[in-house]
Amino acid sequence: MADNIHREQQWERRYAPNIEEVNRFCDTLKTQKSRELPYVDPIHDSDDCRIISLFSNPGSGVESGFLSSENDDSSAARMAEIYAHVGLRPEHVMPWNVYPWYVYDEQKGKLDREQINEGLKPLLKFVQRVPRASAIVAHGADAHKMTRALTKAAIPTIRRRGFKFYEVRATSDRAFIGSADKQEVWLQGIYGAYGDAMSRAGIAQLKYTG
Repeated sequence: MADNIHREQQWERRYAPNIEEVNRFCDTLKTQKSRELPYVDPIHDSDDCRIISLFSNPGSGVESGFLSSENDDSSAARMAEIYAHVGLRPEHVMPWNVYPWYVYDEQKGKLDREQINEGLKPLLKFVQRVPRASAIVAHGADAHKMTRALTKAAIPTIRRRGFKFYEVRATSDRAFIGSADKQEVWLQGIYGAYGDAMSRAGIAQLKYTG
């Protein structure tokens, strides 16, 4: 996304048929709160999405205007490596945030309970726009709180579609402070979660070449 031409091309494709419904929904959320939020990168596909990668809130790496593993920050780079390692194609996964609106600069990325609760309804409406998804991989404490709230609420749509929730490490540098051995354990936990979600969904893995 650091390349201006590539970023402009993605911007022009933000309402492409494979992602239009999701990004039109982002426009609706923007209007509802008169507050900005990023679009989802059009490399993803709402019809083919099987797995939702759930993060906390738009962080410092979304100057591109997109939630994307192609963003130019260490967290996005780590996610790109994770997807590559497990062989997960972008059309089969889609990112979303517990709190979809920008708050990073105001709160240093931390969410309060009210914001987590406020993010529940947008998440459920987002889930409706990825009708074949049946797994949420929750990265970090805020995302864990959200998936636990979903479990506690026993929402019919979530139960009917057989959603499975996975609680894994956040991908920020701060979350990965630790020895090389600890980092490997955290990564293996993330690999295992995505691998299991892919297996449940019948997704064939791309061959890892990293």
